[in-house]
Amino acid sequence: MADVAPPPTAFDGKVETLVIGAGACGMVAALSAAEAGQDVAILERDATPAGSTALSAGLIPAAGTRFQREAGIKDTPDLFASDIQKKAQGENDPDLVTRLAVGAAGVVEWLADRHGLPFSVVTDFDYPGHSRRRMHGLPSRSGRELVDRLRTACEAEGVPILCEAAVTTLHAESDRVVGVTVARPDGTVERIGCGRLILACNGFGGNRTLVRRHMPQIADALWFGHDGNRGEAVLWGEALGAAAGQLGAYQGHGNVAHPHGILITWATITEGGIQVNADGRRFWNEAQGYSEAARAVLTQPGGLAWTIFDDRIAGVARQFADFRAAEQQGAITRADTIEDLAEALGLPAATLAGTLSALPHGATDPFGRVFATPPLAPPFCGVQVTGALFHTQGGLLTDDQARVLKADGSAFPNLQAGGGAACGVSGAADTGYLSGNGLLSAVVLGRLAGAAVR
Repeated sequence: MADVAPPPTAFDGKVETLVIGAGACGMVAALSAAEAGQDVAILERDATPAGSTALSAGLIPAAGTRFQREAGIKDTPDLFASDIQKKAQGENDPDLVTRLAVGAAGVVEWLADRHGLPFSVVTDFDYPGHSRRRMHGLPSRSGRELVDRLRTACEAEGVPILCEAAVTTLHAESDRVVGVTVARPDGTVERIGCGRLILACNGFGGNRTLVRRHMPQIADALWFGHDGNRGEAVLWGEALGAAAGQLGAYQGHGNVAHPHGILITWATITEGGIQVNADGRRFWNEAQGYSEAARAVLTQPGGLAWTIFDDRIAGVARQFADFRAAEQQGAITRADTIEDLAEALGLPAATLAGTLSALPHGATDPFGRVFATPPLAPPFCGVQVTGALFHTQGGLLTDDQARVLKADGSAFPNLQAGGGAACGVSGAADTGYLSGNGLLSAVVLGRLAGAAVR
């Protein structure tokens, strides 16, 4: 349910800043609001905080951080902004791009310095579209660790997270949101008043009606996001007369182990791996990125492909908890020869061997991919994969304080949004998604929203 109604006669309690959603955006917003001296609380529908953040690799792109400098990486927000716009073919709001590109480094360093998150830069492979190595992650390279550490930080700052508290209704007077109604699993209903409301309740990938309306090309793909992505923010915004943008934008992923349902890091591709179909042949330029890979893979027979790499690349991929889990569950096949690998994967050995031997190392192939990495060498590895929808990237339009904008361009005085609830910087479809865009929007808009006390 996502209703908007007049305020009740009385609220059961009131808080200065109320946040809906305990993912990265919501917890960063709450920490920022607490630092600004606000009385703040987070409402989370699930039994424990998780959201889309927990399903990700937990990597935040940021330019010009001290972590990059310590690793010898020279980077600037301007270069980062240029990369974002280039990937999205200039479809993004340039002011929003600048806001996120400039703000990211400060958020990463603030989380590290004030709240003890031990970030480091991924330095052993490149992400498509990023001209510098700027992905900042925690030791496990997992979103679950990011969620857990943010939750610990909230506890340390005295920020309450009320779990199993599903918001069903926003209460508004004119253009001010004055509170919410919360439903508990036991049927209990609570009405909580607020001085301002921050929507950090994610996107709408789990709402098949909205997906079919705004992105029909991916509507039949495996849904790999969090089930809480039901689009309440967009629906509430629609009811309030808010403006929304880029609702056809989304993050796909074409490297989900099938049938295991485990994300396989795209490092298996960027370090020199390839994708083949059931005939053992390549079918696209894998260097374009993992988001557009979803549709590319889904066009193949059965919506399946096989990612082929080697033991060297597997060594790089093992820094990610998901890849290690895939190995433990038997999703990754390993063989001493390409013929043995083909037999184990059910692929035609001669064709697969021919595909590998035809890779033009040091040159550009007919698909437009440049192979600058070492040739694949035994032992070889492979995994059967499919394409999936991970996260929507469009949402409510916001200003420089993350306030939600009305259809006429003015801002709601006390309604803010970030992360999947807000319009991001991934262009109009899937091809504009640059690695890390989701968490970039989550943490930067979250901090802006929390700090913007009026």
